[in-house]
Amino acid sequence: MATIYDGAFRTILNDCRQLIIPVINEIFGENYTGKEEIRFFPNEHFLNQMDEADKERITDTNFTVFGKVPKKYHIECESSLPDGKITIRLFEYDAQIALDEGEVTEETLTVTFPNTAVLYLRTYKKTPDKMKYVIITPGGTVQYDVPIMKVQAYSLDDIFGKGLLMLIPFYIFSHEKNFAEYNGNEQKLAELKAEYRKILERLDGLEEQGVIGAFDKRTIIELSGDVIKEIAQKYENVQKGVGDIMSGPLIETTARTILNQGISQGISQGLSQGINQNQKETALRMLKRGKMTVEEIAEDTGLSVEEVEQLAVLPTV
Repeated sequence: MATIYDGAFRTILNDCRQLIIPVINEIFGENYTGKEEIRFFPNEHFLNQMDEADKERITDTNFTVFGKVPKKYHIECESSLPDGKITIRLFEYDAQIALDEGEVTEETLTVTFPNTAVLYLRTYKKTPDKMKYVIITPGGTVQYDVPIMKVQAYSLDDIFGKGLLMLIPFYIFSHEKNFAEYNGNEQKLAELKAEYRKILERLDGLEEQGVIGAFDKRTIIELSGDVIKEIAQKYENVQKGVGDIMSGPLIETTARTILNQGISQGISQGLSQGINQNQKETALRMLKRGKMTVEEIAEDTGLSVEEVEQLAVLPTV
């Protein structure tokens, strides 16, 4: 899968992790409230090889949701044509995740496989509704399904109605087959641009209602712009027309909004220390994103340049 799509998926999941809850509910039929703790685990796994050096595998996600019963999840984001290799790769990841966290008690090895799913950005005729593992062991056969979420099957009303906001950066895939027409037809392009303006309006509304924060909204918009720039690079009018719409609001809706929001919350709680912590956490996330200079982050968060520079050299955990 193209790095930009993979990177966008990981970024929105790690920076706005609560947005994964509605997706988990949709895929697995869970009833999480969104207040559950989500704990991420290392994405790097080394597959043991008998005759060669261990191979590193990097999963898209590996995390546990702590509801009434903690459950581990593994979700991969794919845009390529299903070819069977994806299923093999998924099982390799799952087996290594299970083994990495396995427990041995009195020579009994217990491994727990994660709840696994695939999010397909493109849908082909060959794209199934689910994958399946069939594991034949001396003690019996175990089989279970690996569900598939098809982004192109969700309309904007579906996305906003079900709270699947982390799909927004990839919504443009639903229009990919029409790029050539949009690129040469001003009316059609205008309709597409109007649709994206509507997305911004609906995100604004969710922010005003307190459903999402300013940082989450900014992240969704930024990543949408990144994906549009990548997927429409052969169609200048589409790339510029829709891309400019998704980048324009970032000039006005900056992390200053986030700072003000954090300050207001801190004052109401009488926690001046919490305000500073909010600023630092925001700065750390911006540094991790790598899209802004130290000076810009300092200006947007209210920290000094020196404070941001100190955060920049902290070891990552």
